[in-house]
Amino acid sequence: MNQNSILNSNIPEGILLINTVKHEDHRGYFSETFNQKKNIQFANLNFVQDNQSLSVQKYVFRGLHYQSPPFAQDKLIRVLRGTILDIVFDLRRSSKTFGKYASFEISSLKFNQILVPKGFAHGFLTLEENTEVFYKVTDYYSPKHDFGINIFDKDLNIKLPVENNKIILSQKDLNLPKFMKDNYYFD
Repeated sequence: MNQNSILNSNIPEGILLINTVKHEDHRGYFSETFNQKKNIQFANLNFVQDNQSLSVQKYVFRGLHYQSPPFAQDKLIRVLRGTILDIVFDLRRSSKTFGKYASFEISSLKFNQILVPKGFAHGFLTLEENTEVFYKVTDYYSPKHDFGINIFDKDLNIKLPVENNKIILSQKDLNLPKFMKDNYYFD
């Protein structure tokens, strides 16, 4: 284990892994994927925007993205089709996991979700072709407050299940800066 990673059994404070219940029969299935009243962690969250992405190729990486205050976003992420390796990187200075990452497999087959609170950079690697991801956010997109950290920053030492030269990135994500431990990110 490298110095910047967090064991998945030691989930960073604020991250919530959700196993959604599926009611299946001969017709298909039904699932309540979000209920603000039933989940105490959602009680103070006001989701205002839904986002959906389709990655046609395997090993597309989107991220590590975050929005700075006052437009910071909580994100509730689920996979509609395929599988992702979801990566969260703690940017909260007051956190004992500041400057560390954790990764989780989220998939349509597992029917699980992840809640990523404000204060984390977030990204995901598609592990299958035609992977479709859906996520809710608690603030609107603001280009002025849109930032990120380069997934290839060697100091982060993020372990991915494929060599870097096989990962497909947008030009924007390829040009993201390195993590600067002395920079202000979040309290």
